[in-house]
Amino acid sequence: MSQFTRIEVASVMKETGLVPLFYHADIELSKSVLKACYDGGARLMEFTSRGDFAFEIFGKLNKYAIAELPGMILGVGSVTDAAAASLYMQLGANFIVTPVLREDIAIVCNRRKVLWSPGCGTLTEIAKAEELGCEIVKLFPGDIYGPNFVKAIKGPQPWTSIMPTGGVSPTVENLKGWFDAGVTCVGMGSQLISKKIIADKDFDALKINVQKAIKIIQNIQNK
Repeated sequence: MSQFTRIEVASVMKETGLVPLFYHADIELSKSVLKACYDGGARLMEFTSRGDFAFEIFGKLNKYAIAELPGMILGVGSVTDAAAASLYMQLGANFIVTPVLREDIAIVCNRRKVLWSPGCGTLTEIAKAEELGCEIVKLFPGDIYGPNFVKAIKGPQPWTSIMPTGGVSPTVENLKGWFDAGVTCVGMGSQLISKKIIADKDFDALKINVQKAIKIIQNIQNK
């Protein structure tokens, strides 16, 4: 079962402002990526479930996190149905992220009090997600909507917490645009954990990337 409550997960998302996204079939490489993000200051990671037997990799990765990386919150993204969500929660997933809004996933996550973040693209979908108990809504694909969409949502619904994913990069300009618009946190994949870093196994560079991104976010939030 999960090690962290949904309120704890939501609090850490808000506090750190960054959720790295990553998937790889090589468990040892995945451990190195996770540790580099952890050493860089990240305390969450979304393991994107996109490959065959991905659940086996996640199970091993989560055991590693529990044993070696105190306070690291590992969740799963790209979950498309309740059965997959239930499987990952059995393996200890601390949060579930979905590309679309699905009530069946909301039900199984709420039953276990596990945070779930559905991909939404309209105010109606966001309102429905919140009615189903969603703490933080995923805005996906973020680059299609942009910060102005977030500002528009926060007008009539200032209580809404939003995490854009897709189109987020670790630059001052990009992150300032999102956080000034009112996002709670951002999800960041290949812009943070690049193909070059993976190919070169340059985990020191990844650690530095994460440190820089978190520093930028903290500076923006503290102004």
